[in-house]
Amino acid sequence: MKLTHSFESPGPAEEVWEALLDPERVAPCLPGATLTSVDGKTFRGEVKVKLGPVQLLYRGTGEFVEVDPVLRRAVMKAAGKDTRGNGTASAVVIFVVGDSVEVETDLAVTGRPAQLGRGLIAEVSGKLVAQFAECLASTLGSVDPDEVAQQQHLRVVPDEPIDLIDTAGVPVLKRVLPLAAAALAVALLVVLRRRRQH
Repeated sequence: MKLTHSFESPGPAEEVWEALLDPERVAPCLPGATLTSVDGKTFRGEVKVKLGPVQLLYRGTGEFVEVDPVLRRAVMKAAGKDTRGNGTASAVVIFVVGDSVEVETDLAVTGRPAQLGRGLIAEVSGKLVAQFAECLASTLGSVDPDEVAQQQHLRVVPDEPIDLIDTAGVPVLKRVLPLAAAALAVALLVVLRRRRQH
């Protein structure tokens, strides 16, 4: 599934560009993400995801496969697998930095999160991009680079999981409540029929 997002560049284009190419600066702005190692253009990490009562832990790798400093355009590939075998996720992300940051993601998800559907995933990803942009802005400019490096260095303990239902908010409830009501109605009909049979 292809997703496109855009947000106003939270700082000078060159500074934003350099920040986006630095996994140690980007990871703290990704809810549920923990960076575990960096080796040149390749990095490893994990993402905790909460979907209702179910928690998933994806472990995987990412790599910048194209970096064009003139156009300030980069292509990143990432892939991960749930540690309990409940699904996989992979993405090719293209971003271009100018007065705004344009992000195009080709996402493939299997397992429980895929059950959310394209519309819901698009809503969630849109909110996450907005949160990411706000967080990124807070790391730019007057912040002491040494302090940022110290706070954001490779974290061993994963962050709190990203709650997909909570992130989506009201739109999810609008979809879930009718389904829950329908399921309840079916359950009541079954109970009533059984009582009549007895």
